[in-house]
Amino acid sequence: MRVLRDAAAEYRAAATAAGVEWPEHAEAPVAQPPDLVYRLFDVDHVAEQLTWFQSQGWHSRRLLSDGGWVMPWPTDGGEELDSLAFSIGTPFSWRHQLPLFNFEQLLYTLVLAGFHEGEIWRYEFTPDAWGSARAATSLAALFTGWTKGITAGAIVYNEFNRWLQVGDGIQDDVDLLQERVPDVDFLTFPVSMPEEPLMRARQRESGVDMDCIERGFDCYEELSATVQATRRSLGV
Repeated sequence: MRVLRDAAAEYRAAATAAGVEWPEHAEAPVAQPPDLVYRLFDVDHVAEQLTWFQSQGWHSRRLLSDGGWVMPWPTDGGEELDSLAFSIGTPFSWRHQLPLFNFEQLLYTLVLAGFHEGEIWRYEFTPDAWGSARAATSLAALFTGWTKGITAGAIVYNEFNRWLQVGDGIQDDVDLLQERVPDVDFLTFPVSMPEEPLMRARQRESGVDMDCIERGFDCYEELSATVQATRRSLGV
């Protein structure tokens, strides 16, 4: 928890220094997740790190790169489960993850259970991308990587929309990230990735089922059907 608190504070400080108007902050008491979370994601516990983070009030504005925002605890479950249909080939149960960060075309989730518990995974909503991959080993590592990106000038403040953005609009985003923050995995940042060779290499390293990725749309349809059947069984 100390590591996460420090990483979140450092990210907030870096984002504010870059120009983001951050709402007045005071650490809030930790509120437990609604019972729906346990039922939707088929888990019997939720890590303290996640309950702490969800209690800190980051949902009010787009405080993340490229206008990304923190997703609150689910209230009905339908949309949250539907979004997980893109998480094909993951080395853990598709239900054992909570959608946490939304970047319009990218979804970041936190794994709730199993060997990969605590990891952050990302999925592209772009057709045929099939981009299931680990973005960071932990929530703290994710914020640390983003902070380094801001400090190195790979993430900058856009005065037009008042958001942070990855890249300078001139150099290729991935090339810029590799040049300025070479010690941070570029999948940490919310940028669209070319499938070959970078994304596929990272997927193999993350333990993704590459046969499922190769089948692409067929694998997605199978998982989508499973998601819909699960929704019916849960009544959401």
